[in-house]
Amino acid sequence: MRRRVRHHVNPLGGRFLDTHAVRIERGARPLEVELGCADARFLFHRAPHHPDVDFVGVEIREPLVDEVNELVKERGIPNLKAVFANITTELDTLFGDGALRRIFVNFPDPWFKARHHKRRLMTPELARVLARKLEPGGELLFQSDIWDLGIEAMVVLEGEDALVNAAEEPWTFLRENPYAEKSLREVHVEEDGVRVWRMLFRRQQP
Repeated sequence: MRRRVRHHVNPLGGRFLDTHAVRIERGARPLEVELGCADARFLFHRAPHHPDVDFVGVEIREPLVDEVNELVKERGIPNLKAVFANITTELDTLFGDGALRRIFVNFPDPWFKARHHKRRLMTPELARVLARKLEPGGELLFQSDIWDLGIEAMVVLEGEDALVNAAEEPWTFLRENPYAEKSLREVHVEEDGVRVWRMLFRRQQP
């Protein structure tokens, strides 16, 4: 029976600031990461089609991490795993600089109430860390069906000097998902006819 999992966890809450995350070393194969992977549907669809790539889902809700890893074992997917960690505070612990080929941020928590906006994921500080973790030419995909989150993320990412918008020109959203795989949230919002605000940034070559 599936365990009950909280929909929202405060990433700034004391017990989640340090989850004792450990370094994930990049091997000979490229490494792709989904931040806030939830049930990891996106990665479960992507990993089998790219056996030459290693995939990691980072999630702050530990029961979901356990469920994903149990399902990985059941399905026999050797290049996928989930880890329990706080994206806001522990990315430097998890990954070395230049270690990641791609980073996916699929529909992060909106934290609608004004007093909770400080909990929103995409900040200038995080953007600097994400840029460092990408290899030269590496990609960062951000998606949200919430306009406020989309435009806030665009402002932050356009302001990071190490990243360049992969669309035809700056300050431009993507019309389509450049990848074939979709998270469960993306499937639902598309079925409801809701627009998704997507952007793809690349780490500039040195």
